[in-house]
Amino acid sequence: MSTIADATVVETQRICVGLQAFNRAAVGEIESTPIHLAAKDDDGELIGGIVGEVLLGWLEIHVLWLREDVRSQGHGAALLHACERRAIEIGAHSARLDTFDWQAEAFYRRHGYERFAVLDGYPDTHERIFMRKRLSTR
Repeated sequence: MSTIADATVVETQRICVGLQAFNRAAVGEIESTPIHLAAKDDDGELIGGIVGEVLLGWLEIHVLWLREDVRSQGHGAALLHACERRAIEIGAHSARLDTFDWQAEAFYRRHGYERFAVLDGYPDTHERIFMRKRLSTR
């Protein structure tokens, strides 16, 4: 019987390396290319940004954030489109992300994303919404 305990930093790294080796055996080398874009105002101050990566032909958007006073002015759309264009240049054919029901589902829908899964009660009475989009390669 095995024992279960909190993993050390070194053990955590070994666990991840083990899974990565298993995955490589199935699909080959997996390259990840980060896409980190910042939006700045005329004074050079950060007003928002997007953090994502391209791997296995998919753009995975982890964070899109805008300062509250600059929302609904087109900055989010500009960031999203710039990130998608960069992902296409890298070789992505599709994009995925997740958002919560109090965040930006309507924004992403306006930009062609569709729900493919929902976790109810995440947290409490809210939803965690998973979305995807086929990227245009034109």
